[in-house]
Amino acid sequence: MKNTSGTPGPRAGRREWSALCVLMLPLMLVSMDVSVLYFAIPYVSQDLAPSATQQLWILDMYGFVLAGLLITMGALGDRIGRRSLLLAGAAVFGAASVAAAYAQSAELLIAVRALLGLGGAALMPSTLALIRNLFLDEKQRGRAVTVWTAVMTAGISLGPVVSGLLLEHFWWGSVFLINLPAMVLLLVLVPFLVPDFKAPQQGRFDLLSAALSLTALLPLIYGIKELAQHGYAPLPALGVTSGLALGYAFVRRQKRSAHPVIDLGLLGQRAFGGPLFANMLAMFATVGMAVFLTQYLQSVLGKSPFEAALWSLVPGASLIVMAPVSAVLAQRVDRAYVMGGGFLLSALGFLWLTQVRTDSALWTTLTAGAVYAGGLIAAMTLANELAIGAAPPERAGSAAAVLESGQELGGALGMAILGSVGAAVYSRDMADALPAGVPHADAVRETLGGATSVAAQLPSRTADTVLAAAREAFTHGMGFAALGAAIVMAAAGLFSVGWLRGAGRTAPPAAPLADPAPAEPAARGL
Repeated sequence: MKNTSGTPGPRAGRREWSALCVLMLPLMLVSMDVSVLYFAIPYVSQDLAPSATQQLWILDMYGFVLAGLLITMGALGDRIGRRSLLLAGAAVFGAASVAAAYAQSAELLIAVRALLGLGGAALMPSTLALIRNLFLDEKQRGRAVTVWTAVMTAGISLGPVVSGLLLEHFWWGSVFLINLPAMVLLLVLVPFLVPDFKAPQQGRFDLLSAALSLTALLPLIYGIKELAQHGYAPLPALGVTSGLALGYAFVRRQKRSAHPVIDLGLLGQRAFGGPLFANMLAMFATVGMAVFLTQYLQSVLGKSPFEAALWSLVPGASLIVMAPVSAVLAQRVDRAYVMGGGFLLSALGFLWLTQVRTDSALWTTLTAGAVYAGGLIAAMTLANELAIGAAPPERAGSAAAVLESGQELGGALGMAILGSVGAAVYSRDMADALPAGVPHADAVRETLGGATSVAAQLPSRTADTVLAAAREAFTHGMGFAALGAAIVMAAAGLFSVGWLRGAGRTAPPAAPLADPAPAEPAARGL
């Protein structure tokens, strides 16, 4: 693989690789916090007695604020310095974690979860942007981005496992306090290991653009998720509509601004816009199918929540193999072909998942998951590496934030569309299979969870009939959703090969920015 700048950049040494290890701490924890409350919410509900609406906001507030503030924080880091923003984010994240652990009311916990989202939004783009500045050699940067992608993906999977393990021994606040030692370590080590980088003077920060990006992304993602989970309702539909309108206003303002928050010209480049779209498609399938696999393991196969979380880690083992393999292959052939192959592999894994039945062996489901997860991580690793390498060093923060915002949007769309496909098949099958006279039939026809709750109140023979029909209908719906994911992944593979072939060979030189601390000569070339 050729160096995108045409000349090799200076190689990173011990200091840069040590800095990468430190940067992975916040990335892992920010990723985990998306899912760490899944097992803790029953204990939170028992202690704080939130209403049904408050419970939803406790779960979702973190992700909504994180997604809404990514673009703003990425652009802010470019101006004030990425290390400075990273340290500020760590301080906010650590303080909010303590406050969340000892929250005495549902309202306070919701507010603190919003603060956690604020801290996470400052941390995530800073970690990826600093990789762009620390690793000037393209091959080394590719390895660093591989690590970044693997850690981010692993964090989302580890969240429920860590939560379940802690809740077996401690109270629910422990799922937040686990963040504190890592944030303290980050605050201590980053000033010594990570040099600060900031862009040259870019004019005053555009507060109106920042507000528009937040008020566009937050209601858009909220609306998509709510429509996916609960069907049509006026408020989520208004959220989507207003989000799209505000997004249009945001884009128009960026076109006219002398100092835009995001570089729209960068989005038009094949080496950045193409990977951004490919990553959106990858997250579409990843998030859209995650809920199906979790429910299948728990409600169809009868695993406990903690057992299901542990088994769900098995497909993640493919990440350890496929991430470095894809990086090595990309050094020998065009990255577009490796990305296309990764998407094709994931499509095969999803097609395999369409063959899973209620009585299928567990290894069948886990192997299908490993195949599609391995293909997705191979494609996402190279997409991230290509995009962040194409971004000018002075705009690396906003570029990283745009990438991560695209991933959030892709995940929300996957949950909405694939979830709707599975729900439609489930409802249709249950309308035909449900015995007459079953009480609360509407709840049974709506979701597998509703069928399980109703069955617990029925005579054993009727309950067995209802559960068997519901599990069969759910698995059938999961198969159709997997088919949809396979089609999207095949299209993503064709897009990668057709659009990204040869991209990235004319990226700007990876020159250091203001105030980079020079690496010691003895460390160079390690």
